[in-house]
Amino acid sequence: METDIQISSPVMPQHVAIIMDGNGRWAKQKGKIRTFGHKAGVNAVKASVSFAIKNNIAALTLFAFSSENWNRPAEEVGVLMELFRLVLNSEVKKLHKNNVRLRVIGDTSRFDPKLVDKIAKAQNLTANNTGLTLNIAANYGGKWDIVNAALSLCTQVKNGELELSEINETLFHSHTCAFDLPEVDLLIRTGGEQRISNFLLWQLAYAELYFTDLYWPDFNEEVFTQAVANFSERQRRFGLTGEQVSC
Repeated sequence: METDIQISSPVMPQHVAIIMDGNGRWAKQKGKIRTFGHKAGVNAVKASVSFAIKNNIAALTLFAFSSENWNRPAEEVGVLMELFRLVLNSEVKKLHKNNVRLRVIGDTSRFDPKLVDKIAKAQNLTANNTGLTLNIAANYGGKWDIVNAALSLCTQVKNGELELSEINETLFHSHTCAFDLPEVDLLIRTGGEQRISNFLLWQLAYAELYFTDLYWPDFNEEVFTQAVANFSERQRRFGLTGEQVSC
C-alpha cells in the first residue's frame, strides 16, 4: 500500500469522503459489462487508501453501496456483494499491517450472514489501530443515519434515560455513524455528476465539494493530490466573513 506521492499543504483535510461514481460508464466505454468496472474500481480504492495513509489524513469514508443500490439489476448487486467479500479477504490483513482501523457504516442487517460475520471479524482485528480510520459506507443512506440517530435519542427519552432538553447538536452527532470522527472537510465525487446522493447528509454540513469528470477506475494519487490542493486554496468561513477569518 505504498505511494510515492506525498504533498505539503498548509491546510490538509482531516476527513475526506468520496462518492466513487462511474464504474459502469467506464466499463461501457471499453465495451465491457458494468461489473467489469466495479472490479477495476478496487485499484482506485487501494490508491486512495495509500494516499490517505501517506499524507496523514485521519479518516477516509468511501461510499461503496447506497441503500438505493438494491434497486439495481440483481446480477450487478450480487457481483458487488461478492466483490466486497473478496476484498475483505484479500485486504484486511494489509490494512491491519498499515495500522488502519476499518469500519463498515450502514445497515448491514440485509447482508448475507457470512458477509456480516466477515465484516465483524475485520472490524475486530483492526479496532485498536491508531492510524487512518477507513469507513466503508455499505447499505448506507444519509437519511437513514439521521433517522436512526433520532430513534435512538427518542428511545432514551421514552425510557427516562434522557431529558428532552438535553438534546443538542453535539449529542445528536454522537448517535450518528461517524460519531467519533471529525466532520467531513472534503467531499470528492467522480463521474461528472454534481450531487451528494444521500451521502453523509449530517456530516457534510460545511464540507468543501470537489467534482471531477473522471470515472472512478481512473481515480489515482494524482487526482487526489489535485483535489486536496484545490481544498487548501479555499477560504473556509463557517458563517463568518472573509475579514474575520483572515484576522
